Amino acid sequence: MKKISLFFSASLLLIASSCVSVQVKDNKLSTTSTNKKPKNIILLIGDGMGLSQVSSSLFFNDQPSNFERFSTIGLIKTSSSSDVITDSAAGATAFSAGIKTYNGAIGMNKDTIPAPTLLEEVSKKGLSTGLIATSSIVHATPASFFAHVKKRRQYDDIAAFMPTSDVDFFAGGGQKFFNDRKDGRNLYSELEENGFQVYTDKLPTTLSEKKEAILLAENGMPKKIDGRGDFLPDATQLALKQLAQNKEGFFLMVEGSQIDWGGHSNDADYLIGELIDFDKTIGVALDFAKINEETLIIVTADHETGGFTLASDEGDYNKIKPTFSTGGHSSTMIPVFAKGPGAEHFKGIYENTEIYAKMKQLILE
Repeated sequence: MKKISLFFSASLLLIASSCVSVQVKDNKLSTTSTNKKPKNIILLIGDGMGLSQVSSSLFFNDQPSNFERFSTIGLIKTSSSSDVITDSAAGATAFSAGIKTYNGAIGMNKDTIPAPTLLEEVSKKGLSTGLIATSSIVHATPASFFAHVKKRRQYDDIAAFMPTSDVDFFAGGGQKFFNDRKDGRNLYSELEENGFQVYTDKLPTTLSEKKEAILLAENGMPKKIDGRGDFLPDATQLALKQLAQNKEGFFLMVEGSQIDWGGHSNDADYLIGELIDFDKTIGVALDFAKINEETLIIVTADHETGGFTLASDEGDYNKIKPTFSTGGHSSTMIPVFAKGPGAEHFKGIYENTEIYAKMKQLILE
């Protein structure tokens, strides 16, 4: 009985000591253990990535998974204002603007009124900003950070926001929405007029003193299994080198877009290849933050796609057979991984809009 009492007392002390590191004062977050807030935030979004997708990085990766480098983990609820099961547009707008909106909305609230995004807000405070995706840069997730349109497939309209946007660095696909438009506008010229250096062949090896516009495919980038190479980790490395020059700090969103596409196709090889590529990119961000300790890393997803699971192969518990239950999205809760100053605030179960709220309070307030 005495041993149980001592164990219980020690447990209470451990819990108490772990709780004193976080305070909420006047609804604002602070970190008392280090008394620091992040100067930089890197938000990595694995589109369509649920827990089974994350788990595949443990079983199908020939390198240790970078997900295992996180000790702070939470879960988010992802329903939109219009549907129990969200799409990427509403899911990304929850992250970018902190609001629940209807499926298909890009930076718009449920009444189709433009909502300010975190990217726009931090830019006004003097921070640099970046967006990277393996989709076109006008696809739902990256678009939700810089554009405001009623429907996600208004790709030409979304692209037209970019030349005068608050984005300092972007990389992905989507050339045809900039130079092969129905309205005849040449957005490459408009980008250059607004201070961008435009690249359409490959990632540059050296950076100019201008803002960077990198568009390397007509629409989405090639699949990883079809020879995309290390575009995502390399573009992330390049963006960090560019954005870190700003002493005020930066916000960078990196999307592993095609994890979702592999799920929609019920193609396990496609999905797993994209997930491992995303895992490698997480490693680039974590390595940067290890040196640049004022950096907060957040890894999450907008929703799960495919009802993906790692089942046994015909009852053999030593063999995994990836399987799917749907060609669409699912409503399962999504994991959140965080590391760096302020990471402790991302524990628990909460709405997806809280990702925005927590980032904003930590970096701007």
